[in-house]
Amino acid sequence: MAHLSSTSEPYRPRRDRLRTRGDRSRGQALVEFVLVLPPLLLVLLGIIQFGLVFADWIQVTNATRDGARKAAVSRYNASGVSAVTTTAKNSTWSLNKSAMTVTVSPAQPWTAGQTVTVTVKYPFSINILGVVVKSGNLTSSETARIE
Repeated sequence: MAHLSSTSEPYRPRRDRLRTRGDRSRGQALVEFVLVLPPLLLVLLGIIQFGLVFADWIQVTNATRDGARKAAVSRYNASGVSAVTTTAKNSTWSLNKSAMTVTVSPAQPWTAGQTVTVTVKYPFSINILGVVVKSGNLTSSETARIE
């Protein structure tokens, strides 16, 4: 039987030749996927951790704003500093209140027209797979005029 092909390789049905090429490209895609997956997962975990810290920062700024507003209307309250601290801590929804530091300056007594500054600090850490990448304090200050 004569060869119909002009090449020197033996005759194989076309289906067999395509199957081996497809197997090789599927193997190549798997190797590429395995090489790209770890950096992609690290970036994804970093984005998630950043989002969690950003949500904490939003809560810290909200606590500062609420505390300053409480200070502005607490001129006659004998325990105004305590009320400001409680208001700031209670305005957060997921932060550990015992880790939060609230500072009110100046101390009482307050007079109308005077400014009071409320500062809230909360610790944070960004860790990826148990490795701490960045840590510190989220800090926010707000100044309000006493009414």
